[in-house]
Amino acid sequence: MGILNVTPDSFSDGGKYANVTTAVEQARSMIAQGVDIIDIGGESTRPNAEPVPVLEQIQRVVPVIQAIRQFSAVLISIDTMSSEVAAAALTAGANLINDVSAGLNDPAILTVAATQNVPIILMHSKGTPKTMQDNPHYDNVVQEVIDALQQRINAALSAGIQRENIILDVGIGFGKRKQDNLDLLAHLADFVAQGFPVLLGTSRKRFMGTICDVSEPSELVTATAVTTALGVMAGVQLFRVHDVKENRHAVDVAWAIKQSRGV
Repeated sequence: MGILNVTPDSFSDGGKYANVTTAVEQARSMIAQGVDIIDIGGESTRPNAEPVPVLEQIQRVVPVIQAIRQFSAVLISIDTMSSEVAAAALTAGANLINDVSAGLNDPAILTVAATQNVPIILMHSKGTPKTMQDNPHYDNVVQEVIDALQQRINAALSAGIQRENIILDVGIGFGKRKQDNLDLLAHLADFVAQGFPVLLGTSRKRFMGTICDVSEPSELVTATAVTTALGVMAGVQLFRVHDVKENRHAVDVAWAIKQSRGV
């Protein structure tokens, strides 16, 4: 899953693809590099990010989706917490919903997914992007995230979403401390064991920069690819990344190794 932020303020690539022309160029590049899904978002969810009005999100994402649909049938995910944005994006040609709030911000987004019979990614987060890094605390982060995701699974099923349309995301970096992120990565197999496809989103995230002693997100391509390979070995099926080619290589090599050992 390739990240396409059509925003001015995303943490790693804010402003680079904020118009249709540059966004489409990036989409073409990701397709050439072997992307399976393009995840388009019109609202930054970086720490301390301010909310973006629904209409502004729609004005950012819909023209990009429509433009991509003129030349490609690649799967498109809409990265939004808004039911209205999700509905507009699906009408424009998107195929699935990626909600970092898992329906907590706008419960109607679950109804949209159910009515349209499309997959939805339910991600764990603590608080909102504006507040999520304000001293988050867990006693047992793995179990607490599993329990919280189960609540959102139940809400999705109650809204009429088909079980096979639910995808889970542990929410690396969303209301998590460095050690929380590491603990979640060390126990990815526990989330896979819940019986749903799991998406991993570590791309260029700050906690890896503290380990590698780098401050520039673009320098974390290799570190991201390492987590991608580990995710493959744990059974993760989807990876949300900025750098498609490098992570495609990591997936392919890790998958070949995994197949070789017969698991």
